[in-house]
Amino acid sequence: MSADLIHPGHINIMKIAKEYSNKIDGRVVLGLLTDEAIASYKRLPYMNFEQRKVVVENMEFIDEVIPQTTLSYRDNIIKLKPRYVIHGTDWLEGPQKNERDNVIKLLKELNCGELIEPEYTKGISSTQLNENARSIGITTNARLSLLKRLIKAKKPLRILESHSALSALIAQNAFVEKNGKKIEFDGFWSSSLTDSTSRGKPDIEAISLTSRLNTINDIFEVTNKPLIYDADTGGKVEHFVFTVKTLERLGVSAVVIEDKIGLKKNSLLGNDVTQFQDDIDNFCLKINTAKKNQITDDFMIIARIESLILEKGMQDALNRAFAYVKAGADGIMIHSRLKDPDEIIEFTQAFRNQDKHTPIVVVPTSFNQITAEELGSYGINIVIYANHLLRASFIAMEDVAKGILKNDRSYECEDKCMKINDILNLIPGTV
Repeated sequence: MSADLIHPGHINIMKIAKEYSNKIDGRVVLGLLTDEAIASYKRLPYMNFEQRKVVVENMEFIDEVIPQTTLSYRDNIIKLKPRYVIHGTDWLEGPQKNERDNVIKLLKELNCGELIEPEYTKGISSTQLNENARSIGITTNARLSLLKRLIKAKKPLRILESHSALSALIAQNAFVEKNGKKIEFDGFWSSSLTDSTSRGKPDIEAISLTSRLNTINDIFEVTNKPLIYDADTGGKVEHFVFTVKTLERLGVSAVVIEDKIGLKKNSLLGNDVTQFQDDIDNFCLKINTAKKNQITDDFMIIARIESLILEKGMQDALNRAFAYVKAGADGIMIHSRLKDPDEIIEFTQAFRNQDKHTPIVVVPTSFNQITAEELGSYGINIVIYANHLLRASFIAMEDVAKGILKNDRSYECEDKCMKINDILNLIPGTV
């Protein structure tokens, strides 16, 4: 079990397990799902594995707790060869249905035990309890620490640009079912480009930190997932230190700064415009100084490398990456404006030959034909879709605006608009 929020259903199945154990003078061993196993089919638990382990191993019905590293019970069953396997009937359908069939088959092959399936306790659900708890909100520290936990638990993370509370709600609630698993976005990207554009301003760091923090506050009031903040160059070292402290205090999980100097120009313009890359030592100083001044261990500073954008070459990008990690960077964002992902993959493989653990972040705006799953298979941890909600909203709004003018009424545009009742029901408390 996950055992994140212990409820009467958990107690009931533990009691039943103990009763069967007493019949054979045996022991009750609880397979506790790891964070990685849970994240493979639903959201991270509130408590990490060690915290949940402390809770269940102190239950009077349990003699031993062992990790369950995947949804598969195979390894633990082969290891223990149990007389009984106890599992509630909740796995008769859903993501664990196939695993139930595998358990029955394995027990028959090993000729070692019997599957006991107590009736699932009606009227209570861990999933529903989690949803109810999340609807109340999330504390600042809990949100801040989520990103690091997610990076350890799953790969890759899918992060979606959110430039308003409404776009963040869309990002938070969007999901699809694939092969019995729920696929959803793991957090938000606060983009300087989309934040500027949504205000009708150029993407040249014209929006103040205070204005951007107001947007984040709006997002945080109605969501509970982690947010990564795009800080462009980060500005002067002395100023960046205060930015880090402010973001950390607000509950932002990570900040990304790019190794450029001067007036900000969008990276996808490359050498079509004049852009200057920072000196390695100077950028390392900025990273190191900020790391020394942050308060928690959970806040992350991610260094964005512009070498490939500015055609400085692969070796320059790698030299910078290792230098930035040595200076204290918690992650590396490698950027490219090519239409294929080859240089990103080449960088990742070369980096991973020397560094197996530092998270790698990519923004596949240009090389958009490769899937997040494929990127993850190369060792990339975070995939950011950096501007898509704003770009999509512009086309939709322009289409409706022109349609109203063309037809001199809104009737023809109704099928392109969200229903009024859906809007009223979207936000709790409206109706």
